Amino acid sequence: MPVPNSIQALTEDMKAWRHYLHANPELDLECFGTSAFIADKLAAFGVDEVHEGIARTGIVAIIRGSAPGPTIGLRADMDALPMEETTGVDHASVVPGKMHACGHDGHVSMLLGAAKHLAETRNFAGRVALIFQPGEEGAGGARLMIEEGLMERFGIERVFAMHNWPNREKGMFFVRPGPIMASVDTATVTLRGVGGHGAMPHTTVDPVIAMASLVQALQTVVARNVPALEQVVVSVTQIHAGSASNIIPSEAWMTATIRAFTPEMRKLAEDRIRAIVAGQAASFGVEAVLDYDLGYPPTINDADEAAFVARVAAEVAPVDADTTSEMGAEDFAYMLNARPGAYLFLGAGPGAGLHNAGYDFNDDIAPVGAAFFVRAVEMALPLNVTAS
Repeated sequence: MPVPNSIQALTEDMKAWRHYLHANPELDLECFGTSAFIADKLAAFGVDEVHEGIARTGIVAIIRGSAPGPTIGLRADMDALPMEETTGVDHASVVPGKMHACGHDGHVSMLLGAAKHLAETRNFAGRVALIFQPGEEGAGGARLMIEEGLMERFGIERVFAMHNWPNREKGMFFVRPGPIMASVDTATVTLRGVGGHGAMPHTTVDPVIAMASLVQALQTVVARNVPALEQVVVSVTQIHAGSASNIIPSEAWMTATIRAFTPEMRKLAEDRIRAIVAGQAASFGVEAVLDYDLGYPPTINDADEAAFVARVAAEVAPVDADTTSEMGAEDFAYMLNARPGAYLFLGAGPGAGLHNAGYDFNDDIAPVGAAFFVRAVEMALPLNVTAS
C-alpha cells in the first residue's frame, strides 16, 4: 500500500519544518525555540490540547478521535548534538558547535505531519498523545518525562517511536521483538599509587603497570563470563597517565563503555567489572576508585507490539520484522519499561552515518514515517463499523 496522497501532499511542509529545525538546533533539555515552534504548529493544526514544559521543554499534544476509546502515545525526540556541521547544505546549522546529526529534526517533522493529518481526519476511536521529547542524547529526557507523570497524566496505554537509519534501504522499516537496542553504562576507574623517578621504580607503586593489567583483565568479562550466545560489549575508550618520560605518575585513570541487551547480562558485566577492578588493585597494591554510571537500559520491544507495528508498517512500505539488534542505546527504553510498545527503524538510504558531521536527514522518507504514525493510530484505535 503506497503512502496516501493526503500525506504525500504534506511533503513540502514537512521539508520546510525540518529545514527550519535543522538550521536552529538546540541541545539536551534546552529546546526552548524548538518547543515553541512545535507548539505553534500544533495550535495551527487544531489539536485539542497542547501541554508544554514537561521535562523542561517537552510537549504532549492530545488529539481526540471521532469516538471514545483508549490513548496511545507517539514519540519524537527533538534535541541536537554538540558538533560542528560540515554538510554545506542551504539549511545547515546557524548555531556554532551544534547540529542535528542524528535526524531528530526529521523525527519531529514526521510526527508533525502525522499530527496535521490526524487532527483533520480523526479517523480513530480514542486519543493519541503526541510526545515531543527533549534530551535523548544523554540527558534522559524520556526518564524525566515519565518521572513527571507522563503515562498516568495522559492515560497512555501503549507507546511507539521510530528512528531513521542511514545506509539501510530507503523507505523500508526494520523491527524485531525483544531487545532492539542495548543498554549503555560507563565505568571510570582511577588507580592511585606512589609516584617517583622513572629510573627507580622500586621506590614507587606504579599505577601505569596496574592499569595495563586492568585493561587486559577487563577483556575476560566477555570472553570468559558472558555465555557464548549472549551479546555484551566492554570497550576501554580512554587511558590517561603521566606527564614526562622520566616520571612514574602517582595516578592513572581510564573509562570504558559497557553494552548489553538484557538486564541479566547488564548486571553480570557490572558485577564482574567491580570484582576485577578490586582484585587488580589488590594485586598491584594500588588504591582503586570506581565510578560505575548506569545509563539507559536496553530498549526491549514487547513481542505483541512488535508484531503489531510490523503489520502497520507493511501497509506503508516493505518491512523486515526480524532485524538485527543494534549496540547503540536509546532513552525510549524508559517509556517501554513503563508501557507496552515498540521501537522501529526507518531506512534512509545511502549517506553519512548518524553522529557524523556530514549527516543530513533524508527528506524523501518523511512521508513514509508520517504515514506509519497515522496508520498506527488508525489500526490501534479502529472506529467501530456497524452494518446498516
